[in-house]
Amino acid sequence: MAEPTITVRRVYDPEDPAEPDGLRVLVDRLWPRGITKADAHLDDWPKVLTPSTALRREWHAGNLADEVFRRRYRDELDAEEARAARADLLARAGDGRLTLLTAVRDPAHSHVPVLTDFLREDR
Repeated sequence: MAEPTITVRRVYDPEDPAEPDGLRVLVDRLWPRGITKADAHLDDWPKVLTPSTALRREWHAGNLADEVFRRRYRDELDAEEARAARADLLARAGDGRLTLLTAVRDPAHSHVPVLTDFLREDR
């Protein structure tokens, strides 16, 4: 199977015409504030690949340690529906670029690294 280059960007950052994003995918459960659907230039918004509402609320409320959040989110990603969405995204991206878009201020300390690892494993 072809392997896309996976990048992560904030949805608020302008696109760089010198380095096209390829397949643009929103990876947040909620729509980002202040962005119109037309301005987002999304190709997909697979909510099944985002943390569930209950998990997201618990984590943002401070009720879960990061390790517990990561484990529970990973359990959600192991569901059949999430695995099917993963296969679809990777097939559509092919050997091009897959850009994961998020509204979080610090993508490195969010759900995004867990999702990125999930997308990169066992291709």
